[in-house]
Amino acid sequence: MKKQSLRWSTRVAGLLLLVSLLAGGFGELYVPAMVTVATDAAATVAKIRSFDTLFRLGFAAYLVEGLANVGLVFLFFVLLRPVQSNLALLAAFFGLVGVAVFAVAQLFYLAPLLLTGGEAYLGPFTGDELSALALLSLKFYGYAAGVLMAFGGIGSMIYGYLFFVSGYVPRALGALWALGGTAFLVRNFLLVLAPAYAFDWLFLPMLVAMLGLGIWLLARGVDEGVWEARVGGAGPHVQEVP
Repeated sequence: MKKQSLRWSTRVAGLLLLVSLLAGGFGELYVPAMVTVATDAAATVAKIRSFDTLFRLGFAAYLVEGLANVGLVFLFFVLLRPVQSNLALLAAFFGLVGVAVFAVAQLFYLAPLLLTGGEAYLGPFTGDELSALALLSLKFYGYAAGVLMAFGGIGSMIYGYLFFVSGYVPRALGALWALGGTAFLVRNFLLVLAPAYAFDWLFLPMLVAMLGLGIWLLARGVDEGVWEARVGGAGPHVQEVP
């Protein structure tokens, strides 16, 4: 890969990381929190109707996040392939499966718009039944979205390791990325086995890792000398970024 192409790839990866972070924060956290009343189906439906545009924007934000994540899977593979190609490919597989699982989960996010649309074919259902189904769909979306954390978590642990040993970026960012992936994996199993302990703060390490690595790649890129040494097969003997 030419230096100009390498610089372009790292800057685009940094930009996509920040786009994914912002779109995900809006679509996955802010919008669902605005429209969901955990114990009141009727109130949830009322909020969805009141914030119809916001609710639709939440789904649009997911589309942006999903597209950005597919691009990141490719760019991370390109950037990390010289470190260890098999592991980089394995991480890419986990990343793509995570994106696919979340795409399915998002259909349950969108379902309340159909359930509350007042179409004639919904006539056999009462208003309370439709409200209950809408809230159930949002809750199922939350659990289905949680499943992606197992795939994304393992992929992120691999990415973190590869960044840590690459010498392209500071080791701390690689370690933080691996920690974020571990926290994702832990939260996923807690969501299934002990939901009361699936704390939201377990998202924090990955959010910080995405922000830190995104800014670093966008502003500094990777160490081109180390990159060239890795491509030339001298990776283990080059000086790494502390």
